[in-house]
Amino acid sequence: MPDFKLPFKLYIDASGDGLGAALHQVQIINDKPVEGPICFISRQIKPTEARYGASQMECLCLVWALEKLNYFLEGCVFEVITDFTAVKSLLNMKTPNRHMLRWQIAIQEYRGNMTIVHKDGNIHKNADGLSRWPLPNNIDNLLMCQKKLHHKFHPNILNLPSLHSINYWIAH
Repeated sequence: MPDFKLPFKLYIDASGDGLGAALHQVQIINDKPVEGPICFISRQIKPTEARYGASQMECLCLVWALEKLNYFLEGCVFEVITDFTAVKSLLNMKTPNRHMLRWQIAIQEYRGNMTIVHKDGNIHKNADGLSRWPLPNNIDNLLMCQKKLHHKFHPNILNLPSLHSINYWIAH
């Protein structure tokens, strides 16, 4: 379970196939700091997004991940780890295009709590794998994931996010 008093690490990556993000947190276990996963998300890119350049895809990935993981990140300190330097400049662009401007506005609420760090791509294979092999965005995959979750977790944990929220995620 996440500790909302500790900072999070959000690994993001985009590819020609999809978007992927992995939310991690360093917690103290047996008196040692251990980075462990909290949540993994991915989705296929939409046909209109297939025309985006690499910079736009990576920035889209950040905005999408922040939207989907808002429950965990709102009001918390976190670090975004990306393998693409353009994401670092998203907050400070002087003349962004219309997509970048919209995304710049969308992430303003995180500005004081978020730092964006560029690290080599081999650091975050977790997000890379999620972006390269995303599941199709359909109800069959949702039901399969729900069924698997019921076997692994206590029912109270499954209420976050609720089935309704996950359906919303798939639809949008």
